[in-house]
Amino acid sequence: MHKKTTSKIIKFCGVAIISLIAIPLLFIVGIYTIGATTHFVPPSLSTSLPQIITTHDGFSECKNGKLRRNEHGLWELWLEGSPDERGLAYAALASDLIKEQENVFVNQIRSIISSEFYINFLQKIIFFFNRDVEKYVPEEYRREISGIALACDSAHDTFGSAYERQLNYHAAHDIGHTMQGYMLVGCSSFAAWGDRSKDSLLIVGRNFDFYFGDDFARNKIVLLVKPENGIPFVSISWPAMVGVVSGMNLEGLTVTINAAHGPIPTKTKTPISLLTREILQYSATIDEAYAIAEKFETFVSESILVSSSRDNSAAIIEKTPSKTALYRSDKNFVTCTNHYQSDAFANDKINLENIATSDSYYRLRRLNELVENQEYINAGEAAKILRDRMGIGGKDLGIGNEKSINQFIAHHSVIFKPDSLKMWVSTTPWQVGEMICYDIKKIFDSPDFSQEIAQNHDNIEADSISIGTDIKNKIRFSKIAKEISQTKNQIEIKQTLLDSLVVLNPNYFKTYVLRGNFYKNLGENSKAIDEYKIAIDKELPNTKTREEISNLIKELEE
Repeated sequence: MHKKTTSKIIKFCGVAIISLIAIPLLFIVGIYTIGATTHFVPPSLSTSLPQIITTHDGFSECKNGKLRRNEHGLWELWLEGSPDERGLAYAALASDLIKEQENVFVNQIRSIISSEFYINFLQKIIFFFNRDVEKYVPEEYRREISGIALACDSAHDTFGSAYERQLNYHAAHDIGHTMQGYMLVGCSSFAAWGDRSKDSLLIVGRNFDFYFGDDFARNKIVLLVKPENGIPFVSISWPAMVGVVSGMNLEGLTVTINAAHGPIPTKTKTPISLLTREILQYSATIDEAYAIAEKFETFVSESILVSSSRDNSAAIIEKTPSKTALYRSDKNFVTCTNHYQSDAFANDKINLENIATSDSYYRLRRLNELVENQEYINAGEAAKILRDRMGIGGKDLGIGNEKSINQFIAHHSVIFKPDSLKMWVSTTPWQVGEMICYDIKKIFDSPDFSQEIAQNHDNIEADSISIGTDIKNKIRFSKIAKEISQTKNQIEIKQTLLDSLVVLNPNYFKTYVLRGNFYKNLGENSKAIDEYKIAIDKELPNTKTREEISNLIKELEE
């Protein structure tokens, strides 16, 4: 996906507020009035919260559900039955996780937006924007969400009822990339088959680069669902999330989502993660998935990479609020980043601008290069591709560059083998830790969560070299960068600390932007210009960054 930092949320909120100020006063009054009076009534559930039957050694069980935490830190949650039963079992088993996840989310917002006025203002904007979301969420998922909401903390009721908040949270991925230039989400994914895979059968890999702080990503859930209706499936998720961003069903169909640029919407429709949940639960082929995608109205633009063992191929469903298209590769592999590739969008102005100005096309070219350079792709080779941080031709872009496939911000990385129904899920740090193997068919045949359910003998080893060098340097670099940026008296910053940025990350443009900013704040313009000129000669993630650095140089040269 696309590198996103939590600081960009400030810009997102600021742009949203500024744009609203430009709207006629009557409309703003309408936002306050409707936002304050729009309330969703949760569905009346047919049963009550089940009692926890057993709790021992990190394992909990109740009617219709099981929860355990494995030795690698991943939570594994089993749900079965009707929507009501699944939602209530989720609430009973994962109550603490649900509360913790919402607290993390709210605290992160408060750390970024300190003003209660703006928080309340933003709340009303979101309530107005999402005022009709219930109409576009299938009843099955509303009932499931209603059950989960029973576990939410009442401390956050000022932001709406628990049910209202959970509905809004399911649109978080969508809202995160509605503002062009302030995307919080993106990702890189690929699928290979035929002569591109070791056994000629499908293999799928993806990085989900949704970043909202390390705390948000701490509790990852491998969610296994055996629904009353539809196809059993697994998804990689976080507490209280019933939508799907990465998943595979028992028919061997997988879905992964990639954010794309599109027109800024004025109101919500179906959140993308719930559309992909519908696809995963009710389709087995690419054509069936496409038919479902066509039926739903969405309010953001998205690429959905769908692979099917029945078809032994993969394709990308490209969807905007006004158009749905299917992109099929003419090769035995397909790659996907954050722009559209089908003929249907060949002349689309927003898509063309995105290709020309963002990092998406660069990452796509690097993905193609990595796939084509492999004699064949198995799970181990797929992991290497997802962990790659270099640029085209192996160029060192610096650690954390948005043009890298691996930007060291992924919420999760996952590899699917649809024919054998196996998958590998990343563990910390980011996608370079050990990847845990799951045999989904075995788990659904015998869901015994009282013991280890992963196939650890098939795990993919951690990238120990990256952990020992890149990760170590990234953590140190980020700490120093934060210290330099937050120190008001720049004279207090020691030159050795400044020079260590170059030692830790010599090929990263931000190294020299930080140094340039330091000298600029000290009034040493000549040194600042020198640093900015080094930065502009590095591999920059997009045209906007190039313009910003160029303007800094011009400002100091005048």
